[in-house]
Amino acid sequence: MRDKVQSALNKIRPTLQKDGGDVVLIDVSNDGIVKVQLTGACDGCPMSQATLKNGIEKFLKSEVPEVKRVEAA
Repeated sequence: MRDKVQSALNKIRPTLQKDGGDVVLIDVSNDGIVKVQLTGACDGCPMSQATLKNGIEKFLKSEVPEVKRVEAA
């Protein structure tokens, strides 16, 4: 599942990079919890939680149905 998640993150990465940010995959647990680290302009941005839940989590769940939740590491 880690490879699927990484592949999906690679699809969304250019959108984050356009705004000066990025996302790094930290861990994927067996029970579908994905841990990522937002970097660059996304790190500490007031909108980072919304980006994480409404953007990254929603996208990952649509691309990899086994994903249950995305958390910041």
